[in-house]
Amino acid sequence: MGSLLLTVFLLQLVIHLINTIGATALNELLWVLYNKFPAPTANAAHDTDRLKGEVLRLKKELSAVSAQDNFSRWAKLRRQHDKAVADYEKSSSSIQASRTKFNTTVTTVRWLSTNGLRFFLQFWYARTPMFWLPRGWVPGYIEWALAFPKAPTGSISIQVWGIACASVVVMVGEAVVATYALTTGKETQGKGKLEQAMPSSGGKKGL
Repeated sequence: MGSLLLTVFLLQLVIHLINTIGATALNELLWVLYNKFPAPTANAAHDTDRLKGEVLRLKKELSAVSAQDNFSRWAKLRRQHDKAVADYEKSSSSIQASRTKFNTTVTTVRWLSTNGLRFFLQFWYARTPMFWLPRGWVPGYIEWALAFPKAPTGSISIQVWGIACASVVVMVGEAVVATYALTTGKETQGKGKLEQAMPSSGGKKGL
């Protein structure tokens, strides 16, 4: 039973991390990692990224050149930029169908392996006590609530255990974020006070 307790906890932890990171960001990361391997879309994805970088580079160069002062260079960069944009749009549209299919597959697998698995475990082990409470430790109506919906009275059901794990994970996550923010804020504030306390290098020296 200890393995089931740990499985439910880890499942709630994974679900919390996915919700924190965000499905879109996670799909983007998995897409990049997927194309690092010899996948069918690896070459097309690499070309799309290369063309995107080329478009950004030419756009930056184009904005740095004046059309009035150096029209010939500006016109050349403009032609290169327009061609790169057209190539990028063509490459991006050709891979879009594969990207959409990949996102759908990843989303389905992610749901089945997290929430789908959670629902299955709650159904399959609905009558199985996760662990037992000491007799008379809490009133009878609380024992009934902790065993909801089908676990034996006096025990903790898998549904209640999952809720408890999710609550602990959220509280610990918020505590970690708050601690990090507080620590980072103190360090920044300390650096600011130190810079204010240091004398300016251009100030007059005392005689």
